Amino acid sequence: MPTTPEMSMDMTTVGDTGLLDTLQHEVAVFARRAEQTRLGGVGQVRNSMDRAAYLLLNRLDREGPMGVKALAASMGIDSSTVTRQVAPLVDTGLVKRTSHPEDGRAVVLQLSPRGAARLEEVRDSRRQLMAELTEGWEPEDREQFCSLLTRFNRALSARMTPGTVPAEQPPAS
Repeated sequence: MPTTPEMSMDMTTVGDTGLLDTLQHEVAVFARRAEQTRLGGVGQVRNSMDRAAYLLLNRLDREGPMGVKALAASMGIDSSTVTRQVAPLVDTGLVKRTSHPEDGRAVVLQLSPRGAARLEEVRDSRRQLMAELTEGWEPEDREQFCSLLTRFNRALSARMTPGTVPAEQPPAS
């Protein structure tokens, strides 16, 4: 990647704004582009699942059935937000509410078979999009980008929740 003299400076240098300005700008552009496309993938699946739904379904798929509080804690968001975001997923049959096996009064959220199929369809479409966007990249470049983006996201999560280590998992291969 080409660098400018400003970009080659140590970011800890007092008064260095070039690299940090470039970084904050590129993150802002990425956030806008990601929201515009929702990184939804290709074909008919494109733009078909919002970010909140994708992250909730993905978490339930990876971690299994859990209550609202546990889901909220694992995602670093408020329980009321999870409740609000899960409601349409239950209404459309992507998530099931079931009784907790040990405490029948407690509710557990679980990915439904329909939800699992839909999630896999969206994942496949998004994998195709990532392949297209990084088509000319060397495998090492893809790995490094993934590693750095994961590291960046973990730092953001840790900043939002001081004293915790984020439990974000890299995407399954």
